[in-house]
Amino acid sequence: MSDQPTSYLPISENQTRFRELVSDALKHAKSLGASDAAAEISESRGLSVSVRRKDIETVEQTRDRSLDLTVFAGNRRGSASTSDFSAQAIRETVEAAWHIARYTAEDPAAGLPDADQLATSGYPDLQLHHPWDIAAEDAAELAIQAERAAHATSRLITNTDGASVDTYEGHFVLGNSRGFMGGYPYSRHSLSVAPIAGRGGNMQRDHWYTSARAPEHLSDPAAVGRYAAERTLSRMSARRIKTGRFPVLFEAPLAVGLIGALVQATSGGALYRKASFLLDSLGKPILSDHIDIAEDPHILGAMGSSPFDSEGVRTQPRDVVTAGVLNGYFLSTYTARKLGMSTTGNAGGSHNLRLESRLTQPTDDFRAMLGKLGTGFLVTELIGQGVNYVSGDYSRGAFGYWVENGEIRHAVQEITIAGNLADMFRQIVAVGADTITRGSKTTGSILIEQMSIAGQ
Repeated sequence: MSDQPTSYLPISENQTRFRELVSDALKHAKSLGASDAAAEISESRGLSVSVRRKDIETVEQTRDRSLDLTVFAGNRRGSASTSDFSAQAIRETVEAAWHIARYTAEDPAAGLPDADQLATSGYPDLQLHHPWDIAAEDAAELAIQAERAAHATSRLITNTDGASVDTYEGHFVLGNSRGFMGGYPYSRHSLSVAPIAGRGGNMQRDHWYTSARAPEHLSDPAAVGRYAAERTLSRMSARRIKTGRFPVLFEAPLAVGLIGALVQATSGGALYRKASFLLDSLGKPILSDHIDIAEDPHILGAMGSSPFDSEGVRTQPRDVVTAGVLNGYFLSTYTARKLGMSTTGNAGGSHNLRLESRLTQPTDDFRAMLGKLGTGFLVTELIGQGVNYVSGDYSRGAFGYWVENGEIRHAVQEITIAGNLADMFRQIVAVGADTITRGSKTTGSILIEQMSIAGQ
């Protein structure tokens, strides 16, 4: 094996080379006496271009590479990494991990996944790699188009926080001593813009973005700019509202955060540490009985798709929630063993979750959801963290709109919405057909029966 490091991309050539490097690292670990070993080697490159007032502000090009290695001495584990792919550097990294493993404390849950759980018999090509060979100047022009469209929407758009285009691609190979070896290339691209309306003490800002694995699936820059401007303009003359308890409608881009909160509370790490309000919730109703949540890791080209998780465990579609009842947690091999269970193939996170209501009709668009809200609060922005996953207590600063009889009356700012996630999940009244995907989660707007609003 040559001692020269591999070059960055092209991916097709380095995938073969990476498999050789992973195989050599695993062999060296076993030769030192390791009972098991796993290695992941990856590289990526990206371009980020931001503009403001039609001028380029930043151009950032990134290139990253890493080999991460874990070796086991029985139930003892040691890890080390390097960005040097030469044979000597990899050998030294293996030896460093082995030295650590020999002197760490034993952990009965430590170890590789069982061989029958690994994706060793092949896996599908999920079409996750769509490179975008775009020059910085051309990326800047797309960002300028979005910014220009925002300004053209209204004279009230006086400035922007900028617009940006980001493109990213990479590939990796993961292998372990139990017979798994796999990897694939991937990409993701985005365009965003953040207009500012008004002047002096009466200024408002909002934003919008589009993201996709394939550049041709990004929304038109001008359309992104116009919509971002419309969102900003609708915030003008915002004011506070009185304190009380009201129905709350989470706009779809924010509603995906409620799915994220559910994932966090049902993830193995929180569960075995007893840091979740949903302890021992398996097989129990945790959401309204008309709610289903499905996980499908194999949607072609989707952001959350993966044929195997970050341990090489094969992924598979499943129903996480059926009629409000929780069917499964989100577990890695380690957290599953801590709980006396089996991995769910979620080392590294969830895969393409979709929340749906059995009550939703095709006509339940955003306006229809405002009608279901009736009189209450539409939330379009959340501020701060404010979630206690041990108790489920939820308190967030919010911006949105006061709605009366299904019609938006005015924008609302400087308020806090509060509740408890356990109650909020059970009080989901309706889910809109206005679905949106953000990352690996998809839902429509979500209507909560009642929450506390702290205003004036």
